[in-house]
Amino acid sequence: MVVGKIKTVIFGARGMLGSDLCGVFPDAVRLNHDDLDIIERTQVIEFLEQNEPDIVINAAGYTDVDGCEDNQELAFEINGQAPGYIAEGCSHIGARLVHYSSDYIFDGSKTGYTESDLPNPINVYGQSKLMGEKNIIENMDNYQIIRTSWLFGIHGRNFVETIIGLSDTMETVRVVNDQFGKPTYTGDLARKTRDIMGLPPGVYHITNEGVCSWYEFAKAIIDNIEPCTSEEFIRKANRPKYSVLLNTKTSPLRHWKDAIVEYLEIKKSGEYLT
Repeated sequence: MVVGKIKTVIFGARGMLGSDLCGVFPDAVRLNHDDLDIIERTQVIEFLEQNEPDIVINAAGYTDVDGCEDNQELAFEINGQAPGYIAEGCSHIGARLVHYSSDYIFDGSKTGYTESDLPNPINVYGQSKLMGEKNIIENMDNYQIIRTSWLFGIHGRNFVETIIGLSDTMETVRVVNDQFGKPTYTGDLARKTRDIMGLPPGVYHITNEGVCSWYEFAKAIIDNIEPCTSEEFIRKANRPKYSVLLNTKTSPLRHWKDAIVEYLEIKKSGEYLT
């Protein structure tokens, strides 16, 4: 365990987003589940009180949307209760908490959502993420909740890798063309996280620019693809039809198509493995 004063802590440092955050915050203390279990309130608060960081970044989460339907208790512990424990500890020591939430807290009945729109999640994952937001807000004032969507990144399993894998093994890949959102590159999100830390506390929407369906997203990656409807591709968890996050508080990120080009080039070069 770390001893002494530290500036920044990253929970979930080995995850897809956490790995990119470590690159942006190279001096941060990096914690994973093996180091500290965030669903254990006492562990979380004792660690924060002993080490007194200035900034705590929570990139830990249970992100398997369908898995959350089967493991509801775990989803609410990790995504809902644990952020409240972290917020409680941050409040005790006066640290700022940066936490990541999701477009899936919305029901998809609108064509776009601002930071002030009322949430109405339609699956367990969204419900658990909304609980996390509420528990943070109830426990502290100095927070930045970053809602984002459709993450893909170099250091983790994601939609892009799944589509490429399917393309290599199937003659034709079918992808839904009636769910719309904004793909977001974790490298861009991590860099933007650093940039907004000087802004006031509150809720922020941060995604790459450009709205697309899952089919349109996949079509930018592979050729052997055809569209289908959500009714033709049944999943355990309901998905919002239109979960587009509108960023009204910060400058926009680049278009997701530009980000996917960089992602594929890095993956091809293998630079991320060095």
